[in-house]
Amino acid sequence: MRLMTELGGLSCRVLQEGEEKPKACVVLCHGFGAPGDDLVALYPELLELEPRLSGVRFVFPEAPLSLSAFGYPPGSRAWWPIDWEQIQRLSAGDPAALREFRRQEPPGMAQARQSVLKLVNELTAQSGLSVGQLVLGGFSQGAMVTNDVTFRLEEAPRALVTLSGTLLLEDLWRKKAAARAGLRVFQSHGRQDPILRYDAALLLKALYEESGLKVDWHDFQGGHGIPLDVLEALARFLLDAVGG
Repeated sequence: MRLMTELGGLSCRVLQEGEEKPKACVVLCHGFGAPGDDLVALYPELLELEPRLSGVRFVFPEAPLSLSAFGYPPGSRAWWPIDWEQIQRLSAGDPAALREFRRQEPPGMAQARQSVLKLVNELTAQSGLSVGQLVLGGFSQGAMVTNDVTFRLEEAPRALVTLSGTLLLEDLWRKKAAARAGLRVFQSHGRQDPILRYDAALLLKALYEESGLKVDWHDFQGGHGIPLDVLEALARFLLDAVGG
């Protein structure tokens, strides 16, 4: 199965080997400034690493906001606009900026959240799977929105994947994370990440662990990306999470 469809008002690329009902679905949301198909290339790599993932349906949503009018390359998308002045303060190690950043909801995040929540509802209806058979996650900004959705859903997903994500809405997430005790989380982050600070990723990891979530943690030498050793670990995590 290889198709483009709309879920929750978002254009989605859906990939699965075969046409039968999937045993699970994995939803992976791309990061800020990337094209809608940015993470699609992970699919064949994950299947090569773990062929038993062939019975899993992968869904790659395209973020709703086009950035072409803001001088970005054609096809660039975002879940919400980014305050680059704030990011520069974070990168410079401004502790006040970090405290502010991890407690706020960025303008536009609420609309992105609603789109992903609607996507989850439509995906479960179409696939015949429960929310508990979905793995939600993403890279960078895509990880932020899927963390937020995971904490707000009435039912916990099968697992959560946080690739180079960070902590937002700390008070609300901490409160809601208590209801997600036992949820499996895959988290990776580069120790030299120039965009989303490594220490902020550690704060998110601590929130997971203090709330009883089971974190499979992978840090690496490098910046804002997904190196091969992280991808290998992710393939193993997904296979184990979906009961391969």
